[in-house]
Amino acid sequence: MSSYKNQPDYETAENYILSRLKKELTSSLVYHGYHHTLDVMQAAMQISDEEKVSDKERKLLRIAVAFHDSGFIYVYKDHEEKGCEMTIEILPGYGFSEQQIHIICGMIRATKIPQQPKNKLEQIIADADLDYLGREDVVPVAKSLFTELKLHANLNDEKLWNEIQVNFLKNHQYHTDYAQKIRAPKKQEYLDQLIEQKK
Repeated sequence: MSSYKNQPDYETAENYILSRLKKELTSSLVYHGYHHTLDVMQAAMQISDEEKVSDKERKLLRIAVAFHDSGFIYVYKDHEEKGCEMTIEILPGYGFSEQQIHIICGMIRATKIPQQPKNKLEQIIADADLDYLGREDVVPVAKSLFTELKLHANLNDEKLWNEIQVNFLKNHQYHTDYAQKIRAPKKQEYLDQLIEQKK
């Protein structure tokens, strides 16, 4: 029984932050809304299956995904840092150790653009966060991001937005074998399409 006490309460911690995201994220976050966190969770679990991570790592990954955009509750810019602060404040109450929180914070920071993941778990969350770039629904998802940037970053010029996307896609690389194999080809197609539109 006592050994169970030393285990963090992963499920309750995840449910706590997800219910806060659902309630507290503003409706103007048309890209970074609650639905985005669920989307990233699905992608992260898929990639972690392929990348053969341990059960313990997978649980930490789920928590990092659940918290990765929680900073948006308070701020738009540098929301990753705010998300980290929230894990430091909230997770000890669910039995997480300092070391586990450090690993989770590393994953949250790995989603910051430009992405610079330093280990396998950070690579997985980074790829999951941009999973849509190599999917069939890339166009509507990218459109929702443009709508959000109009509202939060004064980006109103579609030509400029496409320019930003082209530069971003040219410099972006997936990190995991799974994403390189499954998502990179479609991402390249999307890039080609954007370049074609510019002509």
